[in-house]
Amino acid sequence: MPARSLGEWLEYIERIHPKSIELGLERVAKVRDVLGGSSPAAVFTVAGTNGKGSTCAMLEAILLAAGYKVGLYTSPHLLRYNERVRLNGVPVGDARLCEAFEAVERARIEKAGDIQLTYFEFGTLAAWVIFTNEALDAAILEVGLGGRLDAVNAFDCDCALLTSVALDHMDYLGDTRESIGAEKAGIFRRGKPAIVADPDPPRRVHDRASAIGADLRLIGRDFGYQRQGPQWMFWGPLGRRSGLAYPALRGERQLANASAALAALDALRVRLPVGMQDIRNGLAQVELPARFQVLPGRPAVVLDVAHNPQAAAALAENLADMGFYPETYAVFGMLRDKDIGGVCRAVKGRISTWLAAGLSVPRGASAQVLADAITGAGAQGEVSCFDNPREAYAAATKRANENDRIVVFGSFHTVAEVMQAIEAARTAMREVRQGC
Repeated sequence: MPARSLGEWLEYIERIHPKSIELGLERVAKVRDVLGGSSPAAVFTVAGTNGKGSTCAMLEAILLAAGYKVGLYTSPHLLRYNERVRLNGVPVGDARLCEAFEAVERARIEKAGDIQLTYFEFGTLAAWVIFTNEALDAAILEVGLGGRLDAVNAFDCDCALLTSVALDHMDYLGDTRESIGAEKAGIFRRGKPAIVADPDPPRRVHDRASAIGADLRLIGRDFGYQRQGPQWMFWGPLGRRSGLAYPALRGERQLANASAALAALDALRVRLPVGMQDIRNGLAQVELPARFQVLPGRPAVVLDVAHNPQAAAALAENLADMGFYPETYAVFGMLRDKDIGGVCRAVKGRISTWLAAGLSVPRGASAQVLADAITGAGAQGEVSCFDNPREAYAAATKRANENDRIVVFGSFHTVAEVMQAIEAARTAMREVRQGC
């Protein structure tokens, strides 16, 4: 098998399957069985329309603060594929990923009958190869799409977490919260804790837990949180934990995500005990780029990967909590198969000027499609079109005064492109200073 660089591997696994998404566990399970190996780690599987990444990050941060060895698998990435697989809080290196990809390739071709795997399936198996070769205490797996038929669900978990259920990926999961909830609840396991942080979960989430005998634990019934001025309190079966500082991740919804993480840790407390100081340190240190991330400096720049109406509504609430800004410029780019109109309606009251940015990826919406959706949603203010997020962001920075605000949102692709532009500008500035 010829040696490949990480870039060559990623290009290869992107083209070996004719579809970017093909739900189903049969292919992954066959290759998984050939690979063999089992993780001694406690496995957390996290699904949900929104909040998955934040909840995974909080679990990781608290467990690391407690001194455990932790593996984290998430998707998608923003700047580098390595972000998807972390060991003890650090993205794995190129060489380690290449070794894992080679192991998966050998298994799928030589022993599993040349099974076709999608990009996500290949990457999920590679992450598992890395985790099973480490003496981990905990492995945290973020579902990519849905739950029941997602590649992550080929691996049994010790605790399942469901953060929220909203309308998204309807082409694959169904067009109602009930059908989507049933798919996401597919990660539940018989006799294992199933933590649900959605305050109003669909009936089929309850039905799934009951049908298989999962230990269902609901926010508001079995655990929850309460604000206490500058602090907050978590309550659950083990009692109350008061005097908690707010998570480093911003936004009201993060208290529900933090509560889900704490409920999951309580559920596995015999295997993974954590102390109050571990919780405080973990929540204080947790980091997750582009989830209502406010960059230092003026004008204020907010990065948020919100790409469905529920996430956009949370973004609008968080923008309202930031205080007064004379103007808010939105650098806005989305995929065309998303609910663009719903996102515009959810956030339109917080935006004064729209800079619609086309995305060059296969499913990217054009700037004109975005502009039409903005107008159709009844949004006020000027709407301008740009070929890409970099150009839109450059225009926003030229127009915004230091007391204004720039919000970059709508897709991981939108935020990633702007982050790359910001990093390139910083690098150029450092080089100029070093040359002086």
